[in-house]
Amino acid sequence: MRTIDAEQARLMRARTQGIGGGLRGASVADVMDRAFAVQAQDASAAALGLRARAAGLTAEAVTRAADVERSVVRGWFMRGTLYLVSASDLRWLTRLLGPIFLKLSVRRYRELGLDDGALAHAEHLITSALATEGPLTRAELAERLAGAGLDPRGQVPFHLVRRCALLGQICHGPTRDDGEATFVLLDDWLPADDRPTLEAGSAAVELARRYLAAHAPAALEDFTTWSGLPAAMAHRAWKALADAEETVECEVAGQPCALPTERAAETPEPSLDVRLLPAYDNYLVGYRTRALSVAAPHERRVWPGGGQIRPTVTVDGLACATWSRRNGGRTVLLTPFGDLPDDVLTGIAAEEADIARFLGTGPYGGDREHNHRLTERL
Repeated sequence: MRTIDAEQARLMRARTQGIGGGLRGASVADVMDRAFAVQAQDASAAALGLRARAAGLTAEAVTRAADVERSVVRGWFMRGTLYLVSASDLRWLTRLLGPIFLKLSVRRYRELGLDDGALAHAEHLITSALATEGPLTRAELAERLAGAGLDPRGQVPFHLVRRCALLGQICHGPTRDDGEATFVLLDDWLPADDRPTLEAGSAAVELARRYLAAHAPAALEDFTTWSGLPAAMAHRAWKALADAEETVECEVAGQPCALPTERAAETPEPSLDVRLLPAYDNYLVGYRTRALSVAAPHERRVWPGGGQIRPTVTVDGLACATWSRRNGGRTVLLTPFGDLPDDVLTGIAAEEADIARFLGTGPYGGDREHNHRLTERL
């Protein structure tokens, strides 16, 4: 069994996520092919996560992919949280993960006073409204629910809309110019999927396969934490890949991990690849621990508490600073963990300029009026 040291493992992970080794996609589709799913609790962070993994991408291109081409869709997937995924992956992911998180939500529905009758009634109201009125925001759907006697306040509308998405009835649709997300009927928004339907076990194996393609080397515990699958289902999927010789075992920091077989001999070299990753980035949430990506003394700087994960500067996958945007994205405020060498500062300056270009706030902004609206949204 191959033993991989911490630096090598980090370099390999950075490459698989498209944030190291000089790898950058040429389009939204390229990035999604490599990353599989982009964390999207914050839509603006998701867009910046795509930028960090691409060359020459613009905010307008991200909007076009989601709202016009409909090639990517935002929805509740791994761990029941929001991700951006390729439209071709939405249905099988929902069939696999939806029932799991619906079951886990039953207690919360009861706490909110939502019995089976109320849930069914809300599902009918939401799908009927979207069928007759087209894309609607959560606030607009809450108004329709209130008109039928359901509580439009607090967490009730959120959970009712999310439930319809987990059931495969609805999905995120186009974003309004003011930045508000809308919802649409899934079958109206995306074409029917004529591929054979995967049963749950096969879908879990596919999820494990896609996870490793984007995150290896990784451990079973990493996959279980990231996916939110029940431990037994995750274990069976992991073992199925090994039994089929699709993966090989390796050891990272004393922990058994897996690698896709075709990458068994991979030995990447440091390349001083600097990236400005957004808040909640995939690379920082894709594993059970962050020991390889953030040195222990700096963890609280990246994870200050309250569920926050700050934007980070990484060099070959190792965090060296946090950052935030100022002046509408034109400048970056840097909080380094220590002295940064000149070549890293040069890389940060290049990334700062690229963020301004991406948002349309730099000298190559293109359509100023359109990009101003995008910048306000992002």
